[in-house]
Amino acid sequence: MLATKVHGRMGEGPNRGGLSRKAIFAECDASLRRLGLDHIDLYQIHRWDAGVPIEETLQALSDLVDSGKVRYLGASSMYAWQFFKALYLQQIHGWHPFVTMQDHYNLINREEEREMYPLCADRGIGVIPWSPLARGRLTRPWDEQTSRSETDTFGQTLYDESTDRVIVERVAEVAAERGVSPAQVALAWVLANPVVSAPIVGVSKPSHLSDAIAALELELNAEEKTRLEGPYVPHPVVGF
Repeated sequence: MLATKVHGRMGEGPNRGGLSRKAIFAECDASLRRLGLDHIDLYQIHRWDAGVPIEETLQALSDLVDSGKVRYLGASSMYAWQFFKALYLQQIHGWHPFVTMQDHYNLINREEEREMYPLCADRGIGVIPWSPLARGRLTRPWDEQTSRSETDTFGQTLYDESTDRVIVERVAEVAAERGVSPAQVALAWVLANPVVSAPIVGVSKPSHLSDAIAALELELNAEEKTRLEGPYVPHPVVGF
């Protein structure tokens, strides 16, 4: 299974980014050329494009499926009302529907539980959350820096020490008691949500892959889940 996205700016000038019909067709062909393939299994819109009528975007995506260049369609971070609007339009027009939602979800940011996840459960949408480890925050002490954390300006806007540090500490406590890594605990918690199909895990070291695989076998008990979830406070919407 190979998945990729469309939306981000890929060059100068009009239609080198966003979700216009021309941009979608051109960037899909460019992805296929770079990948050396004749089709993409899951083609996702990376963000909502307020500058293009959603009907234009949805029909273009459906046409890609009809052409054989794309097998399935997915969406990414947006409001639940936007996602429902897209699903409704796809249904009434007979366009190929979105089958996945890739959104921001982890122990530090659980806002998707309010509206998006009930919608996905109702519509049978597969959920593949990004940043299940909070860009590494949940895998190490809060004050420990990495080359990524020092240069990831986007990530620096997502989390707040005043509310989120205690959750990082709880993850470390449970991990120590279980004799596993904090990453395994954080991933096991995400995987325990029945709406989640599979988290998007970034791997730059063999240990990252080992932790992801081990998390599949780690089942947290009710007391551990309560301890991990207890300090959570509502967060502003971020990552759109």
